Amino acid sequence: MKFNDKVAIVTGAGRGIGEAVAASFVKEGAAVVLVDVDYDDLEGVRKKLAAIAGRVIGVQANVAFQNNWDLILERCLDQFGTVDILVNNAGITSDAGSAGMKKATWDQVIDVNLKGAFLGCQTVVPIMLEKFYGKIVNISSAARLDNSGQTSYAAAQAGVAGMTCSLAKELGEHGISVNAIAPGGIMSDMFKSVPDTLAEEAKGITTLSPGGEPAEIAAACLSLASDESPFVTGQILYANGGTLCRNQL
Repeated sequence: MKFNDKVAIVTGAGRGIGEAVAASFVKEGAAVVLVDVDYDDLEGVRKKLAAIAGRVIGVQANVAFQNNWDLILERCLDQFGTVDILVNNAGITSDAGSAGMKKATWDQVIDVNLKGAFLGCQTVVPIMLEKFYGKIVNISSAARLDNSGQTSYAAAQAGVAGMTCSLAKELGEHGISVNAIAPGGIMSDMFKSVPDTLAEEAKGITTLSPGGEPAEIAAACLSLASDESPFVTGQILYANGGTLCRNQL
């Protein structure tokens, strides 16, 4: 198996894309630290994956807070001794026009999606520097490009994309790759919660199918996190069914 000597931390692992990513790592032999803010979701996934392989633990945490990341790393090192892979998947959205958006809503979306991903990187990178090895995959979103009514989410995900490229350049000489996946139209719980008009628009401009599945993002994540992609870093992989008429630079 590709990952039987690797340890991965996956945030937002209690459902959707995060659950699919974590399950894929477990099936490929990795030890996995599941992170989610919702205890019931987290424990449900932990039990399912523990039945497949024993090297799975769950940590209830809010990625927007440094002390929560300290706990995640402590539990990871206590249980598995190191960390090789970080998947920053935890994210929230709150759809609202910019004029009526509450400042607290803006702060929360930025804190979880962007600050949370940064804190995750900042927390694990010292371990990876010591090893001269590490794989970081940030789950961004195609929504960063032009989704109306998602100003805070688009801003956060644009930040994640920029952070990915900057960190890739900073850390490449130390054996650490940093990439991002920008899903669009994936049938996750988050996508199902967006307004119907946005959902229908997303489905209407794809060329492959009405919507992708979390497992497809998990497969892309496995590729970027594996040793079979040693020369891939600083990339934003759009997994959006061939969405047309967008500037994907």
